[in-house]
Amino acid sequence: MILTVTPNPSVDRTLEVGALLRGGVVRVEGARTQPGGKGVNVSRVLRRHGEDTTAVLPVGGAGGGRLSALLADQGVSAVTVPIAAATRSNITIAESDGVTTKLNLPGPALTDAETDTLLGAVDAELERGPRWLVGAGSLPTGVAADFYPRLVRLAARHGVPVAIDTSGVPLEAAARQGGTALLKPNHEELAELLGRELSTIGDVTDAAREVLAWGNQAVLATLGSHGALLVTGDGTWWAGGAAVVPRSTVGAGDCALAGYLHTDGPPEERLRRAVAWGAAAVGLPGTTVPGPGDIDGDAVDAVTGPGRDLIIKEL
Repeated sequence: MILTVTPNPSVDRTLEVGALLRGGVVRVEGARTQPGGKGVNVSRVLRRHGEDTTAVLPVGGAGGGRLSALLADQGVSAVTVPIAAATRSNITIAESDGVTTKLNLPGPALTDAETDTLLGAVDAELERGPRWLVGAGSLPTGVAADFYPRLVRLAARHGVPVAIDTSGVPLEAAARQGGTALLKPNHEELAELLGRELSTIGDVTDAAREVLAWGNQAVLATLGSHGALLVTGDGTWWAGGAAVVPRSTVGAGDCALAGYLHTDGPPEERLRRAVAWGAAAVGLPGTTVPGPGDIDGDAVDAVTGPGRDLIIKEL
């Protein structure tokens, strides 16, 4: 079983349009409403692939009720922690050429007591002995940047490895504490964390190894349409495939993380699966997650020890 924690979930509404014209009247060609939030998405795609998973998340107001109902409709087991403020709704505008514009609300403010209750719910679920704990997404107002470090320490007491997927100050707090089994920043988030441009495979590798030196075990850096790089203490691997005509990029990184965690195996096999799941998500509308029939693992190549001088934008 894989346990996920999403401290700032959402109800995601996606509007599909031919082209977004600022200040004009735009005809909506399609609309869908789905459960949102990075950890929620990880649980959703794992569930579609038959994985036992539970999502822990705070919910409040009408939005929280809607989110709970959407998760139930998709067969995702959820442990919900009631909060006083209402769960946020996000809007994604997806244009026909694959460009997506996201309008993300800041989300509800959580009190210290609500944050402690959320962590307490995670603690109770850790008693079940999940294979992984995934902490993912932004932090709502009122939740301190040490939330993910607290999560890592909590899981350590149960002997459960933790994967963290966040950005900015929360990512730095988790990375510098160490003790994380897997950090999954994207290219831009890793560059921001290290405070420098990462143009080549060597740049990304060196940045990841610096993060490993802080006491973490592995870095899975997603590179958008240029594949992904996995760096551990034992080696470096890159995987990528043919360019996919994007329909929506929202949630693709979450699906890549889920693909990596889904089953054990050699690093290159897990990385190939991560890239295949992420690529499949890009070809689907909104935050729709891919099922087994959407995955084309044969379209992804994995390379052990990729050349350091390879330029990311040219992969």
